[in-house]
Amino acid sequence: MELRVLNYFLMVAREENITKAAQLLHVTQPTLSRQLMQLEEELGVQLFHRGKYNVTLTEEGLLLRRRAQELVTLSEKTKQELQHKQEIISGEIAIGCGEARSMSILSGGMNTFRASYPMVQFSIYSATADEIKERIEKGLLDMGLLTEPVDISKYEFMRMPIKDRWGILVRSDSPLAERNVVTPDDLREFPLIIAHRELVKNELASWFGSIFEQLEIAATYNLIVNAANMVEKGMGVALCFDLSVSFENLCFLPLAPCIETGTVLVWKKNQTLTAANAHFIQYMNKYILSISND
Repeated sequence: MELRVLNYFLMVAREENITKAAQLLHVTQPTLSRQLMQLEEELGVQLFHRGKYNVTLTEEGLLLRRRAQELVTLSEKTKQELQHKQEIISGEIAIGCGEARSMSILSGGMNTFRASYPMVQFSIYSATADEIKERIEKGLLDMGLLTEPVDISKYEFMRMPIKDRWGILVRSDSPLAERNVVTPDDLREFPLIIAHRELVKNELASWFGSIFEQLEIAATYNLIVNAANMVEKGMGVALCFDLSVSFENLCFLPLAPCIETGTVLVWKKNQTLTAANAHFIQYMNKYILSISND
């Protein structure tokens, strides 16, 4: 068994789709299919159940996945150990980021990491958690900073040490601006601008309780700057995080009872990381721990 073919096998096992795996591996679909069939012939077992749209591992395939991952990991570790003294950590780390206060922690970590590894460059893509996950699945992003609630069952992750508080952005001349906090009843008569993610809508619906169905939803958004612009133009009040960002003629009021949302930095399970990504993940674990202990 060649390590190259085992890497092909692991990619197909991860993606459960030969066409998609072939695209990620930069080989043709017929070439990849042929390599998998030759591997099955070599081992004398069937590794995949082949469906119309996807493939799943047989019992033998599951066993090979465990062994193949061990072999590939050992191979990479051996290479790294042999090349350690000459190794220059370089390359691009692509991270998808939602709008959250934890971005300040991630930015601090990126800055001090580059002090040690100046040949590493970061590429930041701003979007919602759902869009970031989609791009991670397509191999367009290495990791993502996701705001909860979010399904992270397919990912390794580290939890960020701060949470985001929910509230509203409202014009300074609104009668709501005179309050210290806002309750569900306070918002009953105002058009609302809310995040378009369904999981977030569900969480807000729970906070509003029985009056949610009576509310007027004027617009949805995915970037707070655009939501702030709509508030400033009088479309309504925006439910959003307190990002400690000042907008002219607007003020932020926290919700009562309080809602807080966590964030997680995630990357795909069972994938071989580049040296830059592996070093950055190790570094961020230590960086976050040092912040949490301060």
